[in-house]
Amino acid sequence: HCAGPFLYRDATVLNTCIEQGVNYLDVSDNRAFTRKALAFREQATAAGVTAIVNSGIFPGISNSMVRHDVEQLDVAERIHLSYVVAGSGGAGVTVMRTTFLGLQEPFEAWIDNQWQTVKPYSVRETIQFPAPYGKAGVYWFDMPEALTLVDSFPVNTVITKFGSVPDFYNHLTWIAAHIFPSSWLKNPAGIEFLSHVSHIMTDVSDRISGVGVAIRSEVTGYKDGKSARAGSTLVHQNTAVAAGVGTGSIAELMLTGQLNKPGVWPVEQALSTPLFEQTIQSRGLEINTVEG
Repeated sequence: HCAGPFLYRDATVLNTCIEQGVNYLDVSDNRAFTRKALAFREQATAAGVTAIVNSGIFPGISNSMVRHDVEQLDVAERIHLSYVVAGSGGAGVTVMRTTFLGLQEPFEAWIDNQWQTVKPYSVRETIQFPAPYGKAGVYWFDMPEALTLVDSFPVNTVITKFGSVPDFYNHLTWIAAHIFPSSWLKNPAGIEFLSHVSHIMTDVSDRISGVGVAIRSEVTGYKDGKSARAGSTLVHQNTAVAAGVGTGSIAELMLTGQLNKPGVWPVEQALSTPLFEQTIQSRGLEINTVEG
């Protein structure tokens, strides 16, 4: 199921698959949709249907990177996920549309063992990504991982931050989040207008910046009784292709019977780390570990 934007979708496709006994996979990237889908877990389990939500690059591969890092520690306390996309990401207006949709409302983030309200595109943080991105600015952004990782792992804090390169796009997005009338961002026509204007701009900048993606996962906690950190990074020259790797690898595992887990699951609860590493390596994607 790849017919987004998922903010505007319900779980009808999933429910139909469960009723027909057909396994399900989607590329959803919206917290509210994810909640609706996960509510069908019992029905899917009873029907013997494996349903996996939030596949792709982020969410998707990012979830598996976090699982890998959590497994390196005895106790995980804090998850920090950050992503940066160059220009359009090679996906037409999709990245722009998703970005503006994510600015509509404050959202709940799991901080210090409690849900706290966070403003989208706030609290800029400079993160060191692998080359060619280096230091890049990222901001609070509502992602399904902010919900599912809290359920998947007993951690105190989950941070999800997103940014763009070139950096001036971050400043334009900040203006949209903090200065534009909220009615603009809550109107589908307004979202489409802003997305297409932005896409015209990225048509120019993509030639300079490229359309790649970088993800950085950092998990802090304890190992052997001492404070420890486990991290991983990923870089790909085309965001859309990387998303295809994330979704296609899971589809392959489901079709070949290697991934069979009746119920509705986010990626990190369905896909083991060995299977994750095996499939993305076969598709030419490399995850680099960051020593803590």
